[in-house]
Amino acid sequence: MGMELIERYIYAVTRRLPQSQREDVEKELRGLIADMLDDRVGEDEVTKAHIEEVLLELGEPRKLARQYGGKNKYIIGPVFFDPYMTVLKISIISMVAAMSVVFVIKVYMDPVHVIDHFVSFIVSLVTVAIPQGVGWVTLVFGFIEYFGGINEQKLQKAWKLADLPPLPDSKRQIKRFEPIAGIVFLVLLFMMFSSKYFGIFALKDGELSAVIPFLNKETILTSMPGIIFILGLGILKEALKLVYERWTKKFMLYTIVINAISLAVVLLMITMASFWNPNFMLELSQVYNISVGNETFKTIETIWNISTRLFVISLIIGLVWDIVSGIFKMRKLA
Repeated sequence: MGMELIERYIYAVTRRLPQSQREDVEKELRGLIADMLDDRVGEDEVTKAHIEEVLLELGEPRKLARQYGGKNKYIIGPVFFDPYMTVLKISIISMVAAMSVVFVIKVYMDPVHVIDHFVSFIVSLVTVAIPQGVGWVTLVFGFIEYFGGINEQKLQKAWKLADLPPLPDSKRQIKRFEPIAGIVFLVLLFMMFSSKYFGIFALKDGELSAVIPFLNKETILTSMPGIIFILGLGILKEALKLVYERWTKKFMLYTIVINAISLAVVLLMITMASFWNPNFMLELSQVYNISVGNETFKTIETIWNISTRLFVISLIIGLVWDIVSGIFKMRKLA
């Protein structure tokens, strides 16, 4: 039981530090605790009471973590700074990668104006991608910092060993690649939906002549606030995974609420207006000289209708499944 207290204390300190510092601080803390026990006990046997005395002498883990962390030079507090930087880097890299693909497509379609495309690319990076990426991620973590800070206020009271958090259960650990993959997917999905190049690339004489968009441009423009809202909720959920690092009942409740709100917004957007390009089949038939109503046209139209329905159904099923699986996980954690 005494050794578990030491492990819990070290975990309570290191979890508040950036990932790059944790291993070194953990080794230093173990050595410090061992030296303090040797000075206190000598040749006698170490008891739980001795361990409790040493840990209480070291003091509140939050304050000790601040000492190891040095001066705070963060926009976001040290508790959330490491996951904040991870999400920020992933978001910006994903946005830059998506915009680079669009730049290549523009150059391929119109190589004569390559300088104009390059200038537009740089301007978009500086004025749109980077500011929006930094702004949204900072807003999300500001939200987490504010509500997470409520729990930190409890530590302002007289600190006790009973306040130490339990050691994380390996079965409940969230693998780091999960939120990273989720953030990349969300950012790329947003860039894809907001781009006019999300569609069928029409070739003429072996060259790219036009892009037939999948989505209704007017609907996307009017629905953009809802799309950005869902993106923000999705990044919030993935960011919380990096913050919590394990499944807890409280965290599962957060994910259920976020998924339920996202589902409601998605259903509202889909039912209120035509999400898909209403002229898709007409534009496709004109580019490829397909007669409206013939067998080829009907076959492609059937595939188009099935594909669009499957996409929407898959999106809804995915969100519903996240909600249901979250409820089951909460029952297991109860």
